Amino acid sequence: MSKQLNSNPAHAAITAPIGLLAGFTYPLRAFTLILQTPKLWTYVLVPVVLNFIIGIGLYLSLLFPSLAGIDVLVADLSVRFNALIASFPAWLSFLGVLTVAFGWLLRVLLVSGLLLIIGFLLVQFGVILGSPWYGKLSEQLELLRNGQLPAEAPMNLASSFRDIQRAIAFELRKLQILLSVGIPLLLLHLVPGVGSILSSLGGVALGATIVCLDFLDAPLERRRRPFQEKLKIIWASLPASGSFGVVCLGLVSIPLLNLLAIPLCVTAGTLFFCDRIWPARFAPEETKSDRETNITN
Repeated sequence: MSKQLNSNPAHAAITAPIGLLAGFTYPLRAFTLILQTPKLWTYVLVPVVLNFIIGIGLYLSLLFPSLAGIDVLVADLSVRFNALIASFPAWLSFLGVLTVAFGWLLRVLLVSGLLLIIGFLLVQFGVILGSPWYGKLSEQLELLRNGQLPAEAPMNLASSFRDIQRAIAFELRKLQILLSVGIPLLLLHLVPGVGSILSSLGGVALGATIVCLDFLDAPLERRRRPFQEKLKIIWASLPASGSFGVVCLGLVSIPLLNLLAIPLCVTAGTLFFCDRIWPARFAPEETKSDRETNITN
C-alpha cells in the first residue's frame, strides 16, 4: 500500500515539501527528547567530553594556523591587485574599493570552507571514538520509540572481529566516495563563474550525504545492512534525508556548537530512522519475526 501511495504523482507532490521541512526539524526533536529523558544523558555526556578533546586538538592544529595563512593570502592578493590598479588611468581608481570587497568575500568563503572541513573531520573522529556510547544511545532510543530491537547474533570473538571489519570497510567506502566525487568537484573550480557555484553546491550535497551515512548508521548497522543498501535507503528517503543532512552538516560546522552537535545528530538520526525508514522498510519483517518468536515460546 505504501508503495502504491509513493508511486502516485499527486501524493508525491504533496508529501515531498512536507518531508523536506520535516528533515530540518529532527535535531530540535532530538534536543527536546534528550532533555525529557534523563536516562539518556550518560550516553551523551561522555561523547561530549571526547568531542571537546578532539575539537580542541583540531582547532589548535588546523584552525588558527589556517586563519593566519588565509590572512597572508588575502593580503598578498590585495597588494597585487592594488599594484595592478595603480597602473590604470586615474578614473579607474574606484576599483580599489572592489579590491577591498573582493578581499573580504574571499576571506569569508575560505573561512567558511575551513570550518566545514574541520566540522567534517570532527564528525569522523567523534563518531568513531564515541561509537560505543552512540550505539547504546541509539539502542535506547529505538527501544523507547519502537518498543523493540532487531534480534542480534551472540557476541563472541568472531563476531567482534567481523564488526571491526565492517567498521573499517564502512570508513573506506566513505573515503572512496569522498575521493571519487570530491576531486572532480574541486576541478570544477577551474571553470570560471558557474564552475565555482556548481562545485560549492556539489560539496554541500556530498557533505550532507556523508553526514547522513554517519548519523543514520547506528540503526542500519544493527541490521547488518551493506553499504550500498544504506546509500540507497538515504536516497529513497529524499527530500527529508537531504534537508536532515544539510542541517546536521551546518550544526557540525559551527565552532563550539559542533562539540555538542554530534550526539544531538546521532539522536536525530535514530529518530529519523524510527519515523521515516523503519515503518515502511523494516517494521513488517521485524514485527512478523517478533510475533513468530512469541508464538514459539
